[in-house]
Amino acid sequence: MTTETPTKTFPAPNEASSNSRNLAMLSHLSAFVAFLGVPSLFGPLVVWLLNRDDPYVEAQAKDALNFNISFLLYGLVAAISIILLIGIIALPAVVVTWFVLVIVASVKAANSEDYRYPFTIQFVS
Repeated sequence: MTTETPTKTFPAPNEASSNSRNLAMLSHLSAFVAFLGVPSLFGPLVVWLLNRDDPYVEAQAKDALNFNISFLLYGLVAAISIILLIGIIALPAVVVTWFVLVIVASVKAANSEDYRYPFTIQFVS
């Protein structure tokens, strides 16, 4: 027994009308709505929803939609990874800085010296 991965089959593009080919192209290019602040998956989604009766456009728009959903997820994972990486680096720096400044302030107070913590927001006045 051999297991074969199913291959994706699109309707033949040479059988598609000029209008179908243009709409199929638009389904891919419509992802550029991302430059207008709209998530890139909405362009292919709209083309797909409006042209589900055309098999070539439907197949191309679905493929574009799946691609853009995938890359949206990859982007979110990358953004979360960056935030976590920055947190992993920044948290120890904050803890060490806090520890050192508490010690410095304690020594200054023991020597009757006035000391102001840097980076402090004056919540209580």
